[in-house]
Amino acid sequence: MLLTFAVAVAAGLGAVARYLLDQFVGHRLSNEFPYGTLVINVSGSLLLGLVLGLAMHHGLTNAPTTVIGVGFAGGYTTLSTWAYETLVLAEEREYRQAAINVAASAGLGLAAAAAGFALALL
Repeated sequence: MLLTFAVAVAAGLGAVARYLLDQFVGHRLSNEFPYGTLVINVSGSLLLGLVLGLAMHHGLTNAPTTVIGVGFAGGYTTLSTWAYETLVLAEEREYRQAAINVAASAGLGLAAAAAGFALALL
């Protein structure tokens, strides 16, 4: 029960962090491309790779792995917003931007997760 509560609190903190970072990025970069969501999902992938690497290779126990990975990272990252923003780009006939968003999110997200995992091995 305590772990469930901790996951819920961490997810709430992740959602607030996502909102604040999206606002920060959105006010500094063009609104024509969803840079905020890209930054959020890539940084969340880095965090998740790091946490999983620490769990697998340095004994990070189940509770913090779950709270950070499922709770915070789950609340912080957003597949639904990414999908929505990609569809909006396509509906606006910004096919190149939509394709870039798909490729950049997948490629950079995987690279960030691998980098986080590699950092845990140091």
